[in-house]
Amino acid sequence: MINNDRLIRLRYALDLKNDEMVEIFKLGDMSVTKEEVGEMLTKPNDSDLEEAEETVDDETVERFLNGLIIYKRGKQEPKPGQPERPALSGDEWINNVMLKKLKIALKLTSEDMLDIFDKAGVPVTKGQLSALLRKKGHKHYKDCGDKFARSFLKGLTVRYRG
Repeated sequence: MINNDRLIRLRYALDLKNDEMVEIFKLGDMSVTKEEVGEMLTKPNDSDLEEAEETVDDETVERFLNGLIIYKRGKQEPKPGQPERPALSGDEWINNVMLKKLKIALKLTSEDMLDIFDKAGVPVTKGQLSALLRKKGHKHYKDCGDKFARSFLKGLTVRYRG
């Protein structure tokens, strides 16, 4: 799954308008116009999305997710000694980052996330979910594949759009 597709599915699942997307990117420390958002939300013409060229990089998706957290939960004042902005995840798999940040932004419990996966028709155990939400380098960490990410976004759509 390419990053354009992640943003398209997120926008649809959460029923966000282009103006809201621009605001969310701004909250994530990224300045974009409505036209640029429109370009990001355009699927490539290639029939095989796995080999399509990405026009949105992982950093852009992560900045959007950081902005979504602030948009949904409000700005949190940093504690003494804490950086103003969270550091970007770097080499961590973007699907894992997306699950973690959506859990925070939407105030989801692990039970909520299991229910979302279930609504998408993908049974996930607590242990599997825990492995997906762990920090890279932890002995039980597991990369979140595109199938799980797609299923989670599908379940979000069912949950938030009926």
